[in-house]
Amino acid sequence: MSTYVYMKILESAPLRYDAGIRLLSLGGVDAMYDEVAAAAVPGRGDPPARVLEIGCGTGNLTRALAARGARVTAIDQNPEMLDVARDKTDDLGDTVDLREMAAVEIDDRFEPASFDAVASTLALSEMSEDERRYVLRAVARLLVRGGRLVVADEVLPKSWAARAARAVARFPVAALTYALTQTSTSPIPDLSGLVRECGFTIVRDDHLARAGVGIVVATNGAATQP
Repeated sequence: MSTYVYMKILESAPLRYDAGIRLLSLGGVDAMYDEVAAAAVPGRGDPPARVLEIGCGTGNLTRALAARGARVTAIDQNPEMLDVARDKTDDLGDTVDLREMAAVEIDDRFEPASFDAVASTLALSEMSEDERRYVLRAVARLLVRGGRLVVADEVLPKSWAARAARAVARFPVAALTYALTQTSTSPIPDLSGLVRECGFTIVRDDHLARAGVGIVVATNGAATQP
């Protein structure tokens, strides 16, 4: 069963979000944040890497990115989630810039080549297909040449049998989520294919089994090592 379909329920109570997602993922979400941060910021640089985080939620990945020496601009359209993120990152000073902003606004709000890396966890699955393409193409313009995109999100299993079993198990949870919030998540059928379609070179396409998500690392220039 997909656990991240519960995100919309948990987002209505941000103070319970971290505990809920950690429980539903059997603790795997913490490893996901660490893995994404390590892929986005492989090493400390001088000057520090400039990272845009799309859909920062309560700031867990934000902290992991900053811990690796990055200067993080983190956006989210949910003001209550951002309030929690501000409390969580208050000790990081000007290394973190939190902004209330929808992902589809990034092309208008930032200059081209503004970031060395862009990271996102469990955000693309909340968008429509057209929004995903628009955001990823905007990301390609916002990254420096050879910059990194790191995405971890809910994906569909590769086999049709596994997809069918997942759909049957997921239906009652999705129906309950929609009844309570009028929204839901939408698993991404081919995350690496979508990223490639939007102009990136894939350098890693993997599955984080414990977290139950797919992870894609890509560049908008020549391929580099993950």
